[in-house]
Amino acid sequence: MAAKLKVFTWSDGFHAFTVATTSRPRALEAWGSRQDLFASGLASPLTEGPDYEAALASPGQVIERGLTVDIGKVSRAGRSPKSADDAKKTRTRAKARARLEALEAKLASLDTTHAETVSGLEAAMAKIEADRAKAGASYETQRKAIVADLRAARREA
Repeated sequence: MAAKLKVFTWSDGFHAFTVATTSRPRALEAWGSRQDLFASGLASPLTEGPDYEAALASPGQVIERGLTVDIGKVSRAGRSPKSADDAKKTRTRAKARARLEALEAKLASLDTTHAETVSGLEAAMAKIEADRAKAGASYETQRKAIVADLRAARREA
């Protein structure tokens, strides 16, 4: 099921820019804005009026209406989102996202391999420590026995 269209608008003081899309981020993308115009209060949802109707008639297209320049003139702003530049941007973003995902997978693999290596080394170190403790205990037992025999032999001599 397709997402319901919402209409959003913002103004630069000279023109009103309106778009019908599914979300605020998509509206910002259609306007070409890198800043969140909604957070700053410049953009808002629109629920009625001629700009509302014009935007719904052309979903995804930015509708531009003159406020102080070309007063009342309503037209499509810029190009269609499916223009060559937009298609190129979409491909570039897709390549960047694919590269990002590949690097994230590579990093996760490196982290897993490192954790396995460290775990193996810790197990080897634990075995070495256990062998060292066993060798130390054996040494102490044998040394006590030999020292006792040596004392006995010195008493006899």
